[in-house]
Amino acid sequence: MGKYFGTDGVRGVANQDLTPDFAFRLGRCAGARLVGQEGRRPFVVIGRDTRRSGPMLEAAIAAGLCSVGVDVRLLGVVPTPAVAWITRRVGAVAGVMISASHNPAPDNGIKIFSAAGFKLPDAEEEAIEALIDAPADLLPRPTAALLGQIEPHRELVDAYEEALCALVPEGLAGLRLAIDCAHGSAHAIAPRIFRALGADITVLGDDPDGDNINAGVGSTHLGALIEEVMQGRRECGVAFDGDADRCLAVDAAGNMVDGDKIMWLSLRHLRQLGRLRSADVVATVMSNMGFEEAVGREGGAVHRTRVGDRYVLEEMQKRDIRIGGEQSGHVIFLDDNTTGDGLVTALRLLSAVRALGKPLGELAAEMPVYPQLLRNVRVSSVAGWDEVPAITEAIRAAGERLKGQGRLLVRASGTEPLIRVMAEGRDQALVEEIVDGLIGTITKALTTPAPATH
Repeated sequence: MGKYFGTDGVRGVANQDLTPDFAFRLGRCAGARLVGQEGRRPFVVIGRDTRRSGPMLEAAIAAGLCSVGVDVRLLGVVPTPAVAWITRRVGAVAGVMISASHNPAPDNGIKIFSAAGFKLPDAEEEAIEALIDAPADLLPRPTAALLGQIEPHRELVDAYEEALCALVPEGLAGLRLAIDCAHGSAHAIAPRIFRALGADITVLGDDPDGDNINAGVGSTHLGALIEEVMQGRRECGVAFDGDADRCLAVDAAGNMVDGDKIMWLSLRHLRQLGRLRSADVVATVMSNMGFEEAVGREGGAVHRTRVGDRYVLEEMQKRDIRIGGEQSGHVIFLDDNTTGDGLVTALRLLSAVRALGKPLGELAAEMPVYPQLLRNVRVSSVAGWDEVPAITEAIRAAGERLKGQGRLLVRASGTEPLIRVMAEGRDQALVEEIVDGLIGTITKALTTPAPATH
């Protein structure tokens, strides 16, 4: 990770860590790089989620881009994957999404996509960071007709909606579905798409006020969706996160269907349709061992990466694999979009369920799931956590106990001050004992004051 860019763009508390001043500077520096690479007058598309701070940061980064001669086309409130799709569709030199995804409302972030719709490579982010930190601003300051212009272009989103509807030519008529839009980017577009496809939908999380994004709703809080599906006798439900690049589902009995099961069912369907040359899938170290078994039954293999869609995508491109993703519901269908797309994921899943001819719960139960437990420890800083002797020794000992029976993963979050502890194995009691022990060790080691020195 760079100084400003993390694994998923620039993030922080809006107007505190992520200020309008910084967003303006980021716009100038990123724009200057783009002007230098293009022989024509460049333009950038910008989208945002529903956070109160979105318009403020949108205005700032747009002004920065214009100040170096880049035109800006505003998309308004849209899913992150829509920005990636539109960027490459309309010939923009870059796309910018203003969102902190599943984080709480006070946070915000800025993510930049290349002209091809992919996240910027590390080298490009480093070059932009170098310009931001330059001792003097020597970037261009055009005047008059050379200044960039800002214009709304909401109509660009229409083509994205049409493309998604075309993924399910058979439609969804007769399907009784509940959807949770997290009071975020999907709150308007998702209901339109599902209704256009003929589904009978109940919608939750579709009344954003700037401060309620992800608050008790969406893919990180499935309780309301589960209740709606069960009480409303819906066949299933889908939930998106704040910027709609993730999707999780629940079956008619209220059981969660995670990214592993979504990828597996979609793989089965697309293989039946003859649209995949290989049954291989890319997943992260968090994916369940049962997922590997299920993919193996389809004749494929699971290639694991570090946690983060950036790493999943890199491996997919390297191996020419068309499906990859995370257990959290961040799934990439590379033939449909260049990034995780919650709406595409939902449509691919629902299309698979219909084609496979069984209820979602019955299909999902065909994939074995080994006991897996994930817990987090919130800390003031993750810096140096993996160099604390008590922690490293506890991790080593826990790994020995699980050897041959399961897996252990302890890592720092890339977006929050959290240490994540995950254990998986055939013995539920052993998994719980190991996670509890590590949580206790990490909490004590990172919260107990160091002894005084004399």
